[in-house]
Amino acid sequence: QLVESGGGSVQSGGSLKLSCTAAAYTLGTYFMGWFRQAPGKEREGVAVISSGAAPTYYVDSVKGRFTISRDFAKNTLILQMNSLKPEDTAMYFCAARRGPAIEVFSPSRYNYWGQGTQVTVS
Repeated sequence: QLVESGGGSVQSGGSLKLSCTAAAYTLGTYFMGWFRQAPGKEREGVAVISSGAAPTYYVDSVKGRFTISRDFAKNTLILQMNSLKPEDTAMYFCAARRGPAIEVFSPSRYNYWGQGTQVTVS
């Protein structure tokens, strides 16, 4: 239902742009987030955006490097990732939910998930 794309392998300091689309949903009406999960680690929230275009929330480790946004015309959620570091290596997932902005980085609060796209930084 949610489909991510844009992952790949880059060198440290490089950039990637992840996209998330859905054929059956108007994503702009959902509270949405990007999450990541590295091998052996729990899934963690990275960046979240309220329905519409604001406000946005970022985990401290990506502030100033990642930007979450929406392309309403294309019904797409975007994560622009700059200055990538090896510790950013993980499977990245987009997720969607309804409801208020509480526990915004808690995966259990999200109802809809994509299959993920791999990001590898060396």
